[in-house]
Amino acid sequence: MDLERRRDQLHARVAELQWDLGGLVYEMAVRDRMRVDVLVKRAALLQDADAELEEIERIIHVEQTRTAGSCVSCGAPHSSGASYCWQCGQPVLQQVDTSTIFSSSASE
Repeated sequence: MDLERRRDQLHARVAELQWDLGGLVYEMAVRDRMRVDVLVKRAALLQDADAELEEIERIIHVEQTRTAGSCVSCGAPHSSGASYCWQCGQPVLQQVDTSTIFSSSASE
């Protein structure tokens, strides 16, 4: 299945889940019978569909623009695999403090 078709399906699914969740909350409020467990389950379905939609939209954007993101320092676009910004020279990959990695593995 191509990504654009899956994106369109997910847009419709997310809209439907939002509509249903809102209607469910309304019906529970009118009847003064709020069931948080039911709402949480429905919200989790919506969250999963929304997360998948967001990831597909990110992939489509990368394919269309050939960029993986933008520099947090100057905003210039960068491709996937870039280590440093071509415009300002700042690192585009998040730096990880290795001392926390080694200290947590030593305590195990």
